[in-house]
Order: sequence, then structure tokens, then C-alpha cells
Amino acid sequence: MLSESRSPDPRGALWTGSMRLLIIEDDREAAAYLVKAFRETGHVADCAHDGLDGYALAREGAYDVLIVDRMLPKLDGLSLVRSLREQKVATPVLILSALGQVDDRVKGLRAGGDDYLPKPYAFSELLARTEALARRQIGSGTAEETRYRVGDLELDRLSHRVTRSGREIPLQPREFRLLEYLMRHAGQVVTRTMLLEHVWDYHFDPQTNVIDVHVSRLRGKLDKGFPSPVIHTVRGAGYVLRVDEGGAG
Repeated sequence: MLSESRSPDPRGALWTGSMRLLIIEDDREAAAYLVKAFRETGHVADCAHDGLDGYALAREGAYDVLIVDRMLPKLDGLSLVRSLREQKVATPVLILSALGQVDDRVKGLRAGGDDYLPKPYAFSELLARTEALARRQIGSGTAEETRYRVGDLELDRLSHRVTRSGREIPLQPREFRLLEYLMRHAGQVVTRTMLLEHVWDYHFDPQTNVIDVHVSRLRGKLDKGFPSPVIHTVRGAGYVLRVDEGGAG
């Protein structure tokens, strides 16, 4: 549970880039608060509400830091972290728990956690600890790739900038996440279901047109003033991001 005496304060942050975080928390109210608070401080936050869903997302290695509640349904937090370490997933993990005794903290760290924060806590402390883990990971040289380049298109996760041929292209947060996912899978066909699950965290009928609307909007921004598109439609399958010489898509 969060301490109610402190509120998110973007001015207190020392981190200058944008982290991508996965919050694995079964308390939906607490999870929603954390997602909102991290987004208000300039970061990208996804959420899972049980250990199995969290484990599946964490295995992708697409996050800078994992924030894991110790008591989770389906797969508890410590088992989740142990399994990730066994699978050689090195993403930093901060464990949240109402169990704050020394022995509890030691168990969390020995399970593979990098930090352990007892509840209740102030968001400002959680933010500072999370940023410290992200800085340490980048300094170790083992962090998730922070910059992607496909042809003349570049995306920098830390500065949250997208450029094409050196020209900056402003994107909304959802558009940025959509492009990041496509660039991480450049040259591969990405289905609408994959995009719904990994960019929107939705699990429903993939026939919804929310994907097509956002892709169309993103295409308009990326292709304006350029002779060739970068996002191509694969009929009956999905989309693929690639740069073709004078091609159409």
C-alpha cells in the first residue's frame, strides 16, 4: 500500500530518459495508481495482474525495470523472479511487499531481486529506486537496447525521440510504443493480435479496427515528405516494418 502523505513529484526525478516499466501487481487500484504516476513522470508503464501474465511479459526482455509484488495469484513474486533468472532474463527487479522483516528482504534478494521495498512506501522513493536500477543496468552495459535504426528511421527509447533522415517526428505515447514494437521486430510480420497484446495489453477480438486506425495515423507521420513508406500491410496477416527503395506498401 502506498503512503498517502507523499504524491508523485516529477521535479524530484534525477533520471533524464524514459524508462519502460512492467508493474506486476494484483491490487488493481494500486496498479492503476502506479501506472498513472509513472506516466506522469515521463515513463512508460505496462501492467499485469497475476504472476503468469507478468512472467510471460517479462520474458520478452522489453523492459528496463520490473516492479513485482511478492504476493501474486497463479505464480507468486519470488517464484516468478527465480524463473526469470533461470531463463537468463537479467532485467532489474524491484520487489514490493507488505513483508518487511530482514529475513523477508533477504529471501527476496536471494530469489533474484535487485531491490526490495516494504509497504507502505512513498512513490517518490519507489521512483528513485527504480531510476537507480535503470541507471545501474545501463552502466553495466547489459541493458535492453535503447536505440533502434531501420534504414533512415531511428528511435531512441531514452530520449523518446524519433527521427527520419535526421528530421524529428513528434509522436504520441501510444504511437511511440507501436513504432518501438514494430522496430524491435523489423523485417518480421507482426499480427494485429500481437500488437493488441503487447502495445495495448488487450485480449479480445483482433478484428477491432483500433490497430488499423493507429497504424494509419503513424504512417501519416512517418511517411510525410518521404518517397517510400516504412510500414507495409501484409494482407491477411498484419504489418511489417522495413525500408524499401522506392517500394510501396
